[in-house]
Amino acid sequence: METKRAVLLIFLCIVYAAAVGQTEYDKKLSSLYKNTVKTIKPSEVQKKIENQEKIVLVDSRAREEFEVSHIKGAIFLDYDSFSVDDLKKLPVDQKIIIYCSVGYRSERIGEKLQRLGYKNVYNLYGGIFEWKNEGLSIVNKSEMATDSVHTYNKSWSKWLTKGIKVY
Repeated sequence: METKRAVLLIFLCIVYAAAVGQTEYDKKLSSLYKNTVKTIKPSEVQKKIENQEKIVLVDSRAREEFEVSHIKGAIFLDYDSFSVDDLKKLPVDQKIIIYCSVGYRSERIGEKLQRLGYKNVYNLYGGIFEWKNEGLSIVNKSEMATDSVHTYNKSWSKWLTKGIKVY
């Protein structure tokens, strides 16, 4: 009986520790993601960029969001108006990292790429919001550094904790 209590107590401590370690933003992302596309953290992507690894960054937000800011070198692919033919233009043999504001739209695009046979597809965890929240750089439509991030709408803007919110 004592052993069962000890095991239960240890289990509850582990569950509690995991819950405490998860931020409110992580909880929100967990509720949005289907986990159908592997995620990659912004810091991991930044290391790949610094190491000049061959990756393809794809921004799947709306044109106005992309023009406010995007990750340098990202290809624009409008979530609302892309076609499967647009996806087929992406290189099959390279790592493709897709992002949007928080990762929901990019996960849907990632699913479509996987159905087309792409195997090396990743969803940027937390999207451009998390990228900026981690203090990583972004550029505007003129490729100049900026702190502005289009936050999709006012209710989503609370998840951007660093940078200038643009609606």
